[in-house]
Amino acid sequence: MDHCRGFRPLALLVGVALVLGACHPGTHLTKANVAEVVEGMSKKQVESILGLPTSVDTTDLLILKKTTYIYRQGKESVTVVFKDDKVASKDSTLSE
Repeated sequence: MDHCRGFRPLALLVGVALVLGACHPGTHLTKANVAEVVEGMSKKQVESILGLPTSVDTTDLLILKKTTYIYRQGKESVTVVFKDDKVASKDSTLSE
C-alpha cells in the first residue's frame, strides 16, 4: 500500500485542477454582462464578470502599460482595453 502513497498528492492535484476548470467553463458573453464592465475597473473585476479572455496583448511602454483583452464567441467578440491596468475602453460586436 505504501507504493500508492506517492500518487495521492498527484491525484489530489489533478482532481482540484479538474474541479477548478469546471467552475469557469467559458462565460457566455451577453450585452448585459458586457454593460457591467465600466471604465476604471481592474482586470480582476473584468475577469469576474466576463471570465478569462480568449487572448491577451500587452504593450509596456515607458510611461504607459496597455493591455488588450479579447473575448471571442463564434464570430462575435468583445475587446477591453486597459491602460495602467484599469479599463480605458471596450468594444463589442455582440448582436443579441
